[in-house]
Amino acid sequence: MQPDFDRFFHDYAEAYNRSLGDRVDYDAIASSFADCFVAAGPDGVACGKNDDSFRAALDNGYAFYKSIGTRKMSVRRVEVTPIDDRHHMAKVHYRADYQKKSGETVSIDFDLTYMLQTRDGRSRIFAFVAGDEMGVYRRHGLVD
Repeated sequence: MQPDFDRFFHDYAEAYNRSLGDRVDYDAIASSFADCFVAAGPDGVACGKNDDSFRAALDNGYAFYKSIGTRKMSVRRVEVTPIDDRHHMAKVHYRADYQKKSGETVSIDFDLTYMLQTRDGRSRIFAFVAGDEMGVYRRHGLVD
């Protein structure tokens, strides 16, 4: 039986949104990731560890997201491709809402692709591929 990846990513988005508040929800976010993971994007590939350095990266990341006016992220759709009984690829279609310094609001649709492993009934992200996030922010006037 395939895990409920819709629920997994909706829960992840809820943790993301809580983290835009007063404090980062480290436990919820860290529990979504394997002990080590790979992140790929236009700037290259990086290996991460789910440890104190990840918490520091989350602090920096959410400080940045708040500084550009991020208000909310929601899951529009999840497309899952099984690889085998324990591994899946999930393409998640998100929408994020922002408020520019001018007060204007903007919604941006974007996709991320994740690789997940499920063991003992629990799924965790062990890799993800992101697009050109900064380029999108520039095009929408959120960063210079």
